[in-house]
Parts: sequence; C-alpha cells; structure tokens
Amino acid sequence: MSLRGGIDLGGTKIQAVVVDEGFQVLGDARVPTPTKGGPQDVADAMAEAMRQAADGHGDPVAIGVGSPGVIDDAAGVVSSARNLPGWEGSFPLAGALQHALDAPVAIGNDVNVATDAEFELGAAREFESLLGVFWGTGVGGGIILDSKPWYGRGASGEIGHVVVEIGGARCPCGRRGCMEAYAGRGAMEARARKMADEGRKTVLFEIMEERGRPRLTSGIWKRALERDDDLAHELVDRAVRALGAGVASAVNVLDVDAVVIGGGLGLKLGEPYAERLRVAMGPHLFASERPPAIRLAALGDLGGAIGAALLSRKLS
Repeated sequence: MSLRGGIDLGGTKIQAVVVDEGFQVLGDARVPTPTKGGPQDVADAMAEAMRQAADGHGDPVAIGVGSPGVIDDAAGVVSSARNLPGWEGSFPLAGALQHALDAPVAIGNDVNVATDAEFELGAAREFESLLGVFWGTGVGGGIILDSKPWYGRGASGEIGHVVVEIGGARCPCGRRGCMEAYAGRGAMEARARKMADEGRKTVLFEIMEERGRPRLTSGIWKRALERDDDLAHELVDRAVRALGAGVASAVNVLDVDAVVIGGGLGLKLGEPYAERLRVAMGPHLFASERPPAIRLAALGDLGGAIGAALLSRKLS
C-alpha cells in the first residue's frame, strides 16, 4: 500500500496526516507553529509533525503541503507568509522538507487545497462551483468553477483582502479596509490587546493564561463567548459583519453554488455562526432571491492536511 502525507501549515498549528490510497486518515499529529525564529524553524516543526503522523504506519511515498503566502509551486518556494515568524521574504520550503523527510514534496496554497478537499471528499461534493472561506488567523478563500480549481495567475481566492471599508482598519498585509483587518483572528487579537490596554475589561487574556497559550486561539474566543464576554462579542460581531459584506461581494462576482466555511474560528464557532454569516450576507447579495448554499466544512481540522495529501498525487 502506498501511503501519502499531507501537512497543513497554519498560523497557530501545524497539522499532518498520513493517508491510504483511498485518502482515509491512518495517522495524524499536530504541533504548535513556532512563534519565534524563521522559516527553517517552521520547516523543522513541519517535518516533526509528519514524522509523528507516520509513526507506526510507514513513510509516505509523497507529501503535499498547504501553506499560506505566495506560492511558486514549480520552484517549491513560499514567499511573504506574514502570519508566520520571520517569513517576509522567500524560502525553499519544498526542498527543506524533502531533505528532512526523504520524499518528494508538492506545495500549494493552504486554502486552495482545503477547498479542493471539501469539493472532492467533503461538504461540497454535490456542487459544481464553490467558494471556500477559511476563517482563522487570517481569512483565506479558495475557488472551484465548473468542477475545476481556479488559481488565476497564482493568487486567486484572496478573499481576506476584499475591501469592506475604504480607508478602514489597517490589515496585517499593510493595506487598509481589508476584510481580514476586521475578521482575521490575528487582527482581532491585536485590537483586543489595544482595547484591554486602554482599560476595557475582558476575560480573553485570563483564559489565554489559564490555557497556557501564547495567543488567542479559536478555542479561547469560543470560551470567552460562552462566558458572555462583552469585548469578545463585540469583536466577533464586527468580524461577522465584515465577513458578510466581503463574502457576499465575492459571490456577486462568481455566482457560485455554495460557500463552505472552515478555518479555526469557522469550525470552533460552528453552525450557529455559519447561519449568522448567511444572514449577514443577505443585504449585500445582488441575486438575493437565490443565495448560495452555506455549508460548514465537513472534514474538520484535518481538511487542510487531507487536501495537501490530495495535492501529492501530482508527484507520483
């Protein structure tokens, strides 16, 4: 049996899987994404996650990687992955992982491969066109049109950088008014810290310390909402409004059959917030009489890594 590996590189976690020929998960592992150092430190953590996932199952014949940033898949290089430590420039990630794991490595955009997985194996199997919206550290998008992935010139689906307010909040990308500036978990944390420093009461950082986390993870936001924390509600509500406007704008251009909601925050907050997104989109949809189906990603936290394993098919 030929095993394949998949690695999903996220802003707070690295998820790895080993799958069989039918893409059923045999082993998986998760490690924290390094918060210090640089791309090589991240690559080392990715290799360790893959080794842990493969332990007891055998080594994969090929490995796929879903990564944020600008991807040169032919060269195996990732650039401008700004949600990761020290990754403003370019780094030969495929080569580093191939050296560490002794297997060929293919790299794709993290959200594109997760969208492909939901289309082929998950929540969107019945549709021919799809917008994947992955709400986590940032907000990423993936596009399927006429049952085929649409990559554009290599930077399609950057839905987090749809402008929802001209001259608005500063985005981690450096521009203003992007949806990610309001809905990305990184930007939400930065705003929460600023407001807490100005005296706003919140349990967000108490929970972070209780859980021993260096950042406000999706689980911390969920716990704060469950404790009815005013600041958490305010910032999540702000995020949902931005998502509603930005996702509806993308739907107005693409007119897809369905929108699949994934990512750390999307999955943690679950169906109630998928429904809230549907409602928030309503006023902004041009064809409001026939809105797209809204589905929660069915493959859960492993979807990105499974999608990366699908990507490895191009290698063998």
